[in-house]
Amino acid sequence: MPDITRRRALTTAAAVAATASVAATLAAPAASAAGHHTPTTPDSFDEVYKGRRIQGRPASGGGHHHEHGGGYAVFVDGVQLHVMQNADGSWISVVSHYDPVLTPRAAARAAVDELQGAPLLPFPAN
Repeated sequence: MPDITRRRALTTAAAVAATASVAATLAAPAASAAGHHTPTTPDSFDEVYKGRRIQGRPASGGGHHHEHGGGYAVFVDGVQLHVMQNADGSWISVVSHYDPVLTPRAAARAAVDELQGAPLLPFPAN
């Protein structure tokens, strides 16, 4: 059996350390997901925000087949604002897609802020 040189020992040790680091990095998201709680359905709301009526309630199931909002419907002045709940429990809408918020009510308020008085147009369902 050939003698192990210092270079070969250091190379092997570096490879083992790199493999362990990659394994720890890949295991971290799984560990944090294991402690993740399942979000509950938010409460209904009906209020006037900046002169616009915003409403939210659990969906009755009569919606389209892409229930991204977890069975929750949000409306701005009677027009449905399509919302989606992310895996981390945050919410986004078609109006403020890149600004996740904690609740559907906050998503409706963010949409009103973003619309700046413009009407919400119906979103065509596929």
